[in-house]
Amino acid sequence: MTLDQLRIFVAVAERGHMTKAAELLGISQSAASAAIRSLEQQHGVQLFNRVGRNIELAQTGRRFLPEAKAVLERAAAAHNVLEHVSQTITGSLSIAASQTIASYWLPRRLASFHEAYPAVRLSVTIGNTRQVETNVLDGTADFGLVEGRTESDILRRAKVDVDRLMLVVAHSHPEIAEVSRGHPDIRELRWIIREGGSGTREVLEDLARREGISFADLRIFLVLPSNEAVRQAVEAGAGATIISRLVVERAVAEGSLRSVPIELPKRDFAMITHRDR
Repeated sequence: MTLDQLRIFVAVAERGHMTKAAELLGISQSAASAAIRSLEQQHGVQLFNRVGRNIELAQTGRRFLPEAKAVLERAAAAHNVLEHVSQTITGSLSIAASQTIASYWLPRRLASFHEAYPAVRLSVTIGNTRQVETNVLDGTADFGLVEGRTESDILRRAKVDVDRLMLVVAHSHPEIAEVSRGHPDIRELRWIIREGGSGTREVLEDLARREGISFADLRIFLVLPSNEAVRQAVEAGAGATIISRLVVERAVAEGSLRSVPIELPKRDFAMITHRDR
């Protein structure tokens, strides 16, 4: 008994006509008749009664029909499994991501990627923008995700999202002097910042440049290696910081941090890849 014999049997049973079943399956009428005859002879049964030019299922054929259909359905399911396996994308993917992206933006997207490509192994390294750029350049990472500027001209850069920045202080922080409405006097603030090479530090550097202030003249109180450390220091009243909304929006909503009105540019979250890989 073969799958082809079963397909022919089911087609003939459902149409009650040998020629119509053969046309449906794209075979000759004689090939369809031979397959049914061979199936009957192999098992010593009569599957059809011949009535003139038409045929109808015999009692044995009626009992066999649902079983034959079930076998064909299972065979189709098995075929689909093998097709899926042959088309499954496998391998590994190494990602370097800056801290804000890795901690607050990337996790949900990694989960969605894993749902779509479960056979791909993912690894993520976290650093600041400059470290991520280095990882992509030296091939340690297949691609990078950054929020700061990149320097190398052999990197491709594509925007994947937009981030909004906030200037925040502790809820108990004294009122901040302004040089003009909506422009706090950044020279009077005590700053908690990230290390050199981080995207948020670049934003403060750019702000000082726009205000005509030397970065060296700002009151830098603490330089910390992570967004979480910066946020906690600010909540403790150590000073002010400019940081991604993603990092502090809950603390602002809960009242432990206060947002200071200021115009800050939005910044891109970008994917970077090596032009030659």
